Amino acid sequence: MTDLDSKPAETHLAPLSHATLPGWAPWATVVVGLVVGAIVGGVMLGGGVVATVVVAWLVVVLALPLWSRAVEGGRKGTDRLVTVLVWSTFGLAMIPLVSLTWQVVSKGVGILSPQFFQNSMAGVLGSGGGIYHALMGTLIITALATLISVPIGVLTAVYLVEYGKNNTFSRIITFLVDVMTGIPSIVAGLFAYALFVAFFGPGVKMGFAGSIALSVLMIPVVVRSTEEMLKLVPADLREASYALGVPKWRTITKVVMPTAVAGIVTGVTLAVARVAGETAPLLLTAGLTNYVNFNPFDGRMTTLPVFIYYAIKEPGIYAEEMTAYAWGAALVLVVIVMALNVVARVIGGVFAPKTGR
Repeated sequence: MTDLDSKPAETHLAPLSHATLPGWAPWATVVVGLVVGAIVGGVMLGGGVVATVVVAWLVVVLALPLWSRAVEGGRKGTDRLVTVLVWSTFGLAMIPLVSLTWQVVSKGVGILSPQFFQNSMAGVLGSGGGIYHALMGTLIITALATLISVPIGVLTAVYLVEYGKNNTFSRIITFLVDVMTGIPSIVAGLFAYALFVAFFGPGVKMGFAGSIALSVLMIPVVVRSTEEMLKLVPADLREASYALGVPKWRTITKVVMPTAVAGIVTGVTLAVARVAGETAPLLLTAGLTNYVNFNPFDGRMTTLPVFIYYAIKEPGIYAEEMTAYAWGAALVLVVIVMALNVVARVIGGVFAPKTGR
């Protein structure tokens, strides 16, 4: 055996670690980008904030991936580029949301007071009025629409999932629900108006007609959300109940529905939030009044969206006061919708099936 044969073979192992950028690298790139953007976009181009942000974004998009590629390699550089693009799209999507929220809060918070919530516009010219009549109208009409939509929507979803089993009738219902999901809100208002005109004559306006119009928009949302939640219930739970001799209807009420109740309630709450801000169908069906009306079956009933619409469209000679009322009502409506979404999240967490021992 020669000395050459006795030497062990050399092996080349890939390193287990690679050079990485420091944790402050992305923030440093953003700072440099803002400085360059302020110099190039704000000073040289004279474009102000918009030009500064655009130039800073271009610097970050180019500098951080190239720096990462030089230090960390091509794959990490590509990952950095995609990360920057994802965060950029998120920031772009947040611009209108933040801008809208800021506008509503800044222009609406000044008029909020106990008087604003306790008074209506009955006999009010200029200052001294409030949204009490519109707030009560919104709550009453939306509550009635919910009472109409939830039983119909939930029972329809139960039939589609538990009894339909893709038969011809269930496929027809599914098709109609899909069509109803995409109809414009004004069509729902025209349907409700035509329905009530057939019974009460032309020019009829009442809160219950508005509830019917909103229920047309709510039912497909409730059906779809409930259907998806029922489909998520494991089939093993149903089979275990059937194996114990439990009837199907009792299995649905005692096993399936309690398991899916969190998702169902969340879907219903989101459906309520979706219709709470509708204007077009209520213009046709509920109308406008400056007085408080607690009877949805008799006379006009104003809601917050309709109040906002007329306050801007027909302010009269008190345009400044009516505009302030509109911004205040818009802020209250946004808070109501946000509260409904928070309630949906909380209910979903509280009533979700508990796992583990």
